[in-house]
Amino acid sequence: MFVRESVMIGGRALTFETGRLAKQAHGSILVTFGETMVLVTAVSQDERPGLDFFPLTCEFVEKTYAAGKIPGGFFKREARQRDEEILTCRIMDRPLRPLFPDGFKKDTQIIATVLSSDKENKADVLALTGASAALHISDIPWDGPIVGVRVARKNGELVVFPTVTELLECDMDLVVACSREAIVMVEGGAAEATETDLIDALMFAHEAAQPILDLIEKLRAAVGKTKKTFKAPELDGAIKARVAALADNDLKVATCVLDKKARYEGYAILKKKFAETLSAEIGADKYLANEKLIKAEFEDRKSTVVRTMVLETGKRIDGRDSKTVRPIMSEAGILPRVHGSALFQRGETQAIVTTTLGTSTDEQKIDGLMGETWKRFYLHYNFPPFSTGETKPMRGPGRREIGHGALAERALVRMIPPPDKFPYTIRIVSETLESNGSSSMAAVCGGCLSLMDAGVPIKSPVAGIAMGLIKEGDKYAILSDILGDEDHLGDMDFKVCGTARGVTAIQMDIKIAGLSRAILHEALNQAREGRLHILGKMLETLPGARTEMSQYAPRITTFKVKPDQIRLIIGPGGKTIKGIVDQTGVAIDVEDDGTVNIASSDPEAVKKALDIIKGLTAEAEVGATYTGAVKRITDFGAFVEVLPNTDGLLHISEIAHTRVERVEDVLKEGDVIDVKVLSVDREGKIRLSRRELLPLPEGEEGERAAERMAAAREGGGGPPRRDDRGPPGRGGPPGRGGPPRRDRR
Repeated sequence: MFVRESVMIGGRALTFETGRLAKQAHGSILVTFGETMVLVTAVSQDERPGLDFFPLTCEFVEKTYAAGKIPGGFFKREARQRDEEILTCRIMDRPLRPLFPDGFKKDTQIIATVLSSDKENKADVLALTGASAALHISDIPWDGPIVGVRVARKNGELVVFPTVTELLECDMDLVVACSREAIVMVEGGAAEATETDLIDALMFAHEAAQPILDLIEKLRAAVGKTKKTFKAPELDGAIKARVAALADNDLKVATCVLDKKARYEGYAILKKKFAETLSAEIGADKYLANEKLIKAEFEDRKSTVVRTMVLETGKRIDGRDSKTVRPIMSEAGILPRVHGSALFQRGETQAIVTTTLGTSTDEQKIDGLMGETWKRFYLHYNFPPFSTGETKPMRGPGRREIGHGALAERALVRMIPPPDKFPYTIRIVSETLESNGSSSMAAVCGGCLSLMDAGVPIKSPVAGIAMGLIKEGDKYAILSDILGDEDHLGDMDFKVCGTARGVTAIQMDIKIAGLSRAILHEALNQAREGRLHILGKMLETLPGARTEMSQYAPRITTFKVKPDQIRLIIGPGGKTIKGIVDQTGVAIDVEDDGTVNIASSDPEAVKKALDIIKGLTAEAEVGATYTGAVKRITDFGAFVEVLPNTDGLLHISEIAHTRVERVEDVLKEGDVIDVKVLSVDREGKIRLSRRELLPLPEGEEGERAAERMAAAREGGGGPPRRDDRGPPGRGGPPGRGGPPRRDRR
């Protein structure tokens, strides 16, 4: 059955269509906004035997034909997903996954394909909303719907579903996933927004989502399939009660061990002891038949014990109260050959972060549907397996690494100085060395310190903190600087990054409904307190950016030439600029507006290249004296190279104080002489004099020469001389200097 429904959002139609495309999928929705169209499908197959996790896969694919482009590269077809596509996959996965039933383990795949892009309306929130609609009308068990909304702030006003052009003028950009009752996910950044501004934006997004939720429900009523029944296997009540009786007391002791490694070793001993005891009580066969359910119940008891302890006693796993941040240790400049480096440790989370400075040739080219763009600041986050004491294959960054790196990059990017003040490409790399909670925030803090160590004049220092929430009924506890275990068992985890003035990046996942504005406000204010504490500790290590860069960092000298002089620097086929680079070893970048950047860690090489380029682009000044070689001799004078690639005319009358019959009598090609610039006309033609630099002859001839020179300086030009001859057939006084030309007849 074909159905198409629309709702007006910000004066534009958001349209959902089903029943025409991809009809064999269990759920299929075509989302259209402007001329951007995204096809989203949802399919769920049978459960694979022995699987102990939910195999949900969310995919987002941008087809280049959607924007009328052909892929680059040899194969001319779309290859692996770009980082932006992977980040959209995460935006889809995070709010959708918690709404599947507990214990649901059937292979489920959601694919969003961008079929058309108008380059103004971004497809990420359309993919999330389309995925929700596709799941909701399908027969797949799922407790939706939700809606993805992008909210921005332009000139102090909140805007829903802003265009790409509008986003360039916005100081806040948030992607918010909303259910009917609550906000379930937030991802975005801002220009030092206050906590109140953020909450206002979230509430605005939730209100804007309601008509779209109504539209999805309308589709469900028209074409929705009956949901498949699913009931997760349950453990026998008697065994469940026995698990609690055997495990709870020992878990209360084990969870209070401060050291992560010792705590996990204690858990392992406890699990083994528990399994042996319970197996002996209920029988080995019965235990093996229910082993997976028993292990899952044991993990549930661990979560219950910790949550109860936090809510009833106010104490956490490592003995802290809800607001205390773990001990912080940081160092700067620990790697001698790196341009900037820092070690940041908070509790049992440790990262070493480096900053590398490069030139414009190191910028990252982004070839996406919106067109080609260039990034001069990028941050890469790595999470090697040894950071958690594990062994795993290392096969490049996964979605988690790309997502954490993007969050840290978003936190810092607004504090990077503009190119006209700091013309460097900047790369930060965060290597996680130990992990027990929020290594992405260690990347933010360490990244800020490494930037300052590299001498980057950032606008303000940035820190980040990971927060958690445990809520049962009306009782709740907001936790600052959460551990890995607290992240797993909590009801909300959110990461807030910013300066002392405000928030620059936020990432939030909420696992419960009905979170009030008051709790959100309290949580963000507590995050601010923690962020300011961490900032204070960082500034004790390095109060500000170093005034001197590393001796190994390139020094970039910037100056400007006229745009029409760029050709002189580049040369035919790039021959001139390549020659300068080969001769000096520097890196040279010339921009279209005439800005020239010369980069090298060797100041002498920079000076040498600078002198060469200034020589190439220098312009002759009237009244200045130059030493140059005679390049060409004619009947009417000689052409002298006063500057590289710049010749001026030394007329025969300006060679000497006395009459010169033939130029060759005085000069020959290759002679090096001193000349003075008399004038430069609008076309850049230069008129030179040699005689003004020569001593005056004695006697009457000298007096006449002095009179002529004085008259010339006063603008009168003096009395006509017999030798004021122009070039043959052209220039000079009419009728002199050669036979008549045919074009004068």
